[in-house]
Amino acid sequence: MADDNPNLNPAQLAGLVNDARNYWKDEGFSPGGVVREVEYSKAFTGINPLFQGIKIVDCDTHFTEPPDLFTSRAPAKFKDKVPYHKRLDGVDRWFIGDRNFGSMGGNVIGKDDNKLLGRLAFPTLDEGHVGSWQVKPRLKAMDDMGVHAQITYQNSGITQAGSLMTLEDDELARIVLTIYNDACAERQQESGQRLFGLAHLPLWNKTALLAEARRCIDMDIKGFVLPDLPERLGIPPYSDEYWTPFFEMCAAEGVPLNFHLNAAMNPGGLMWKSFGFEQLLTVTALMYSLGNAATMANFMISGLLDKHPKLKIGMIESGIGWVPFVIEMLEHQFDETLPEQSKVLQKRPWEYFKDNFWVTYWFEKVGPKLLLETLGTDKVLFETDYPHPTSLYPGIQEHLVDTLGGYSYEVRKQVLERNAAYLYNLPF
Repeated sequence: MADDNPNLNPAQLAGLVNDARNYWKDEGFSPGGVVREVEYSKAFTGINPLFQGIKIVDCDTHFTEPPDLFTSRAPAKFKDKVPYHKRLDGVDRWFIGDRNFGSMGGNVIGKDDNKLLGRLAFPTLDEGHVGSWQVKPRLKAMDDMGVHAQITYQNSGITQAGSLMTLEDDELARIVLTIYNDACAERQQESGQRLFGLAHLPLWNKTALLAEARRCIDMDIKGFVLPDLPERLGIPPYSDEYWTPFFEMCAAEGVPLNFHLNAAMNPGGLMWKSFGFEQLLTVTALMYSLGNAATMANFMISGLLDKHPKLKIGMIESGIGWVPFVIEMLEHQFDETLPEQSKVLQKRPWEYFKDNFWVTYWFEKVGPKLLLETLGTDKVLFETDYPHPTSLYPGIQEHLVDTLGGYSYEVRKQVLERNAAYLYNLPF
């Protein structure tokens, strides 16, 4: 593939534009929902005594892109071209030119600290908690939750490769990503090494991809966010040589690849057509999470983990309870349905998991209580998904006591701190 943009046909372009616009569905901002009142002073009193001395790392959170993120940083020639904030029909959205690129993302934690249920976010940024997009209030909220550090992901579709490719302007698309990645690096410094934003890359342009990845590593950004199926964007699949130098760079530097809430499937095709929005939202979240099983399996049977044995891969916001079942099935399938290829592969599924993958839990109780030793105490991370609809808010410390309180202090520290410190090369 050439180093310039892949040639997307009109149907692909239309699909990607629609993806960007519907990154968060409009129904998610409609009036309604149920407010869960939170007794903040009782629910958030800092770290529980069981975890004193542990720097808890929350490995999946979201930091909303500030409204002036791009316009305040863009070079002069791009000031009128980069994404900007606009309130349309009472909803805050991202626009590029006159094109609507969807909402500013999910935040159901209100400025009064209560939680909105049954919706994706408040319609406007100023209705939600200011900690969703400002560093000092975010650090205060983290202190109250007893969380030392957070790995932060984007909170809109404006920096997704598919969204940017629809611009059909390679230079502008790369400027948007450069601005976003610079902001992540600056936020990391401003927060005192407590907020670690992961980088997005110009996946469609091999030369630019490698250059930006190298620049991000040199800025000390702790990982990269990748799509599960790049071929859906007209980009070669991960089995293609196109990706070899990037994977080699990540393996050599110990910088992880992160697959967050996999989108390999269309969950709409799996749900009953009679469902209303809240019903659809409930099953959609389940299907997206389980989709990460496909990404894990794809890597395991591809041979890529033999070629790049030091790759570190985070399966984020998909839980841990499914992992033993999926790996056991793959172990069975290796023998029954992969008789030739499995002889070529150098390891078995459980070995690949233990060498290359990390998984996160938040709402689960069965997984951390009963499966931790099966998975390996060095393979599990903790997350809250703050401030998204399924976030573990409130009751974070209470949940940690319930799920990890029965383990030794050494195991609690490993799951809550040391595993994340190793995966993301954190400075503590």
